[in-house]
Amino acid sequence: MNINILIDYLIISATVSIAINYIARNIAKRNKILVDLPDRSRKFHKRPTPLTGGLSIFISLLISAKLYIDLNELNGFIPVFSSMLILGSFFLILIFLIDDIKPIRPSFRLITQALCSYFIINSTGVYLESFGNLFGFGEIYLGSFGIPITIFCVVGIMNAFNMIDGINGLCSGSALMMLIFIGFASGFIFDSMLVLLIGSMLGFLVFNLRIIGKQRAVFLGDHGSNFIGFVVAWIAIYCSQNSIYEIAPITTVWFVAIPLLDCIGLIISRTLRGLSWAAPGRDHIHHKLMLYFSPEMSLAIILTFASILNAFALFLENNFNTYVSFYSFIIFAISYYLVFYLFIRGKSREVIDV
Repeated sequence: MNINILIDYLIISATVSIAINYIARNIAKRNKILVDLPDRSRKFHKRPTPLTGGLSIFISLLISAKLYIDLNELNGFIPVFSSMLILGSFFLILIFLIDDIKPIRPSFRLITQALCSYFIINSTGVYLESFGNLFGFGEIYLGSFGIPITIFCVVGIMNAFNMIDGINGLCSGSALMMLIFIGFASGFIFDSMLVLLIGSMLGFLVFNLRIIGKQRAVFLGDHGSNFIGFVVAWIAIYCSQNSIYEIAPITTVWFVAIPLLDCIGLIISRTLRGLSWAAPGRDHIHHKLMLYFSPEMSLAIILTFASILNAFALFLENNFNTYVSFYSFIIFAISYYLVFYLFIRGKSREVIDV
């Protein structure tokens, strides 16, 4: 698939997504289901907003994929990984749609995330088999620990993307940066339907960023942020463990550095202060940036920084051994924590909101 065809499918999927998002948000508002109501203590938005973004992205992906398959006469030739990822995402979205209507227990959320992750492993055989030469002493093979470590990593990434979904465009924008970089760096975008997912997310962002009007805003919902985290995690694992694409696992970690480190830093910070890390709060990176900048500027800063990190990760992969990238990431992670969870700690609010 050449770049011109990619652009064509990008436009098609984005157009389908805009239409589906428009229809879904109208149905939600008309029937008063899946609508997020503002309140003074916990929400930034000022009017009831549909939580239909994740569902619309998924439906748009299905419709675009059907068009893609029919136009290319690929019926019966869909890779097992792609089909199982869609099926696993369907069950995940179904459960978390319930969570958006009536919150479910955190333990049940974790069980659902773990079971959906295991479903992908069991049905495709894809999981983390190697971390690469992280320490400089040779390849690290995970053996029998590969499956539980994979489940732990996928669940962690899902929760990282769910937790960072605090301002418009941040969760989906961070995912888009990752998918674009890993798609082109590995070549996965040229022989998969990844471009359709990217286009579907772009169509959602038209509404999420209020490009066509503040009254037409749409949110991802918990089902949407979990779906995005799920897909991002599995694409990273698939590309990093497949010899066809040859991208180092540590490089994919750089690609999700902002959501991941925000989640880890938050857990460490709250634990040290004797607070529940699972509680909603205003101590995420975007909340701290909004002490100085508008939400829109904070989003631009984070996504620009993420792009620079991704480019730096590819520079390290192409010019140095894997362990150089790993040790560089450790240094960056420590610096990130010191800046955002120690230096700015006293200027941020206590845990009260997300």
